[in-house]
Amino acid sequence: MTDERMLTFIHSFDQEKPQYLKELEQYSLETNVPIIRPQMQSLLRLLITWGKPMRILEVGTAIGFSALWMSEYAPKGCHITTIEKYEKRIPIARENFIKYGKENEITLLEGDATELLCGISDDRAYDLIFMDAAKGQYIHFLPDILRLLAPRGILVSDNILQEGELLESKYAVTRRNRTIHNRMREYLYALTHNDALETMILPIADGVTLSVRRQMEDKNEQ
Repeated sequence: MTDERMLTFIHSFDQEKPQYLKELEQYSLETNVPIIRPQMQSLLRLLITWGKPMRILEVGTAIGFSALWMSEYAPKGCHITTIEKYEKRIPIARENFIKYGKENEITLLEGDATELLCGISDDRAYDLIFMDAAKGQYIHFLPDILRLLAPRGILVSDNILQEGELLESKYAVTRRNRTIHNRMREYLYALTHNDALETMILPIADGVTLSVRRQMEDKNEQ
């Protein structure tokens, strides 16, 4: 059984998504704008339905699909803050939030995430943080991401396997991709060797990490 057949079988059991999200999904295909894959959609739905986060931070808005997706399953009163740098996508995302009545539930911050993250106050802890921006910048975002992650909060990082390139030696990837290759390996090491986190890597979609923020006494009690 091929991977494609396996995925088709698994996705045949997916819940029906709202019509407007189907339309956005189709728009992304027609315009070649990447959005979260079906497996990531299912994972986020599970995590949000189970964890009931009241504050969500997303790094990488694109056209707003993932923020809208998360808002569909978030508990009443949850607020999502999402960051986007690419100027051409910002107005599309903002328009989508207004069009689908989510402008009061989702706040879009425009600009470089490195600058915006360091400007967010320490008293604004997030229960769930979803990383889906420029992959070579994940390692640079990490200090502020950890600062803003609530105790027992969860960090979800998407596209960490780089279509399988991360498994290869850096000399086996094209020269232009080596910086991203090195930085993503550094990011994975930082997540898996941080005493404040419990991290697992899942080989679904294009690779996902789940990192749970824990209080240090948790480890001492083991």
